[in-house]
Amino acid sequence: MSTYPEVATVATVLEAVERTRIDAATGDYVATVHARSVKEAINAVRGRQVSAVLVSPRCVSLRDMPEVARLAREFPGVPMVAVLSGHDGKCSERLLQLGLSGVQTMVDLSRRDGWRRLRSFVGRQMAPMASDLLSGICAALDRPTLGTKRFFESLVVLAPRTTNARLLCKRLNVCASTFTSRFFRSCLPSPKRYLSAIRLVHAAALLQVRGLSIGDVAYRLDFSSPQSFSRHVKAVTGMTGGEFRERVSFRAALDDFASQMILPHRTKFRTFHPF
Repeated sequence: MSTYPEVATVATVLEAVERTRIDAATGDYVATVHARSVKEAINAVRGRQVSAVLVSPRCVSLRDMPEVARLAREFPGVPMVAVLSGHDGKCSERLLQLGLSGVQTMVDLSRRDGWRRLRSFVGRQMAPMASDLLSGICAALDRPTLGTKRFFESLVVLAPRTTNARLLCKRLNVCASTFTSRFFRSCLPSPKRYLSAIRLVHAAALLQVRGLSIGDVAYRLDFSSPQSFSRHVKAVTGMTGGEFRERVSFRAALDDFASQMILPHRTKFRTFHPF
């Protein structure tokens, strides 16, 4: 099992001037793979662990939209970001088409905070196991709504640095009470329970890295101390941190998550709209 990468990799479909500015703005902590088309971007995502795909409305046409939709559909764990550096009628039309094709995030570089938002976004580093985790979840879901898929995609990405449901809702930009009530009304486990359970899967993955101590894992998951992490594991599983490490593999933790948190509710997820 690999650990978190030192450098995030981002694929782009951008104009030449935007590529240069992206490289300068992200510095050494992000590796960029500049593709000349959406098809090339898909090949890049297939060939390596890519954290995000940046797409300029100026670099895509109507003919490209099926490929954009394919990228969004086949690689739901890789967020796509529309990068807007200017405004005109053509860009606005393409931006709408990108949204209809599955691009859910837009960063306007002409705004004062545009570059800060973009650096923050592409600077997020996803664990290499996240694609396996997301694949297992998607297989267990079986024809979920787009909102349900988005919830679990976000959960996988945000969980390592999100310690409670209030912070999760803030990062999802949703009202906590409204969001939680939608799960309650559908007789589903709460977002708090989903967050706690998926963080445990992340913990199992990290604990398989021999070079990481229990303390290292605790701090990577933003627990206040190794003792706090161990208390959490004990409360949820009945095992100490050391016992959990010895007995529970990443695959076992993922299977347990699917069997307890997804499979009993799979029918509901086909009509559930959390957002």
